Amino acid sequence: MKKIVLIEDDVDLFALLKYNLEKEGFALTGMQTGRGAVEFCRRERPDLIILDIMLPDSDGLEICKGLRGQPELGHIPIIFLTARASETDRIVGLELGASDYIVKPFFVRELVARVKIQLRERVSPASHLKAGNLELDRTSCRVWQDGQELSLTATEFRLLEYLMSHTGIVFSRLQLLDAVWGHDRAVTDRTVDVYILRLRQKVESDPTNPVFIRSVRGFGYSFEQPQGEASTEPDANAVVE
Repeated sequence: MKKIVLIEDDVDLFALLKYNLEKEGFALTGMQTGRGAVEFCRRERPDLIILDIMLPDSDGLEICKGLRGQPELGHIPIIFLTARASETDRIVGLELGASDYIVKPFFVRELVARVKIQLRERVSPASHLKAGNLELDRTSCRVWQDGQELSLTATEFRLLEYLMSHTGIVFSRLQLLDAVWGHDRAVTDRTVDVYILRLRQKVESDPTNPVFIRSVRGFGYSFEQPQGEASTEPDANAVVE
């Protein structure tokens, strides 16, 4: 049974979500205050976290940063639940590492569906990915090249992780936006180009002649395993929807 931690100060909303998520077969625990939320999640080790941004005693964005800074929690999907609907708020939330961003008011069935999507995409993933001299650890959210740790933002890490876990598959910009930034996003497809450029500058020995992150003219991008090596997590038969 998948465990969800809900951090929401609205008592009625907390009860409503608890009822509906437990009815769907999830185990739900949580808090109605933000103080001590990171330590609470460390203790509970949930499969997913639903986090209100506007808490009476804490800032949900700061809690998200704290969660992403914990090696044992960095990989857990976080869904922001908030009344903040501006483009800036959405971008900031996603940049800090949120997996999805839901604006109040919302339909409970939609939230349940998004929870299921996040958990379905993360069924027993391999914790360690390797391609050539590049290594990625999902558990600690860290990346090394030739033994030297690289400094990646949360979004750069998620983009690299997604590409590395689908070696050889060509993704369009729209597909990468859906997978990395989420369906409820406030960024354009050109954002993908910006982040691909940033990643190449960090992981490619020659960014102008990339070996790992390849452009496929007219289609999008793919991550290639160096010739003669097997992928840590092969996905040659994956279907791109």
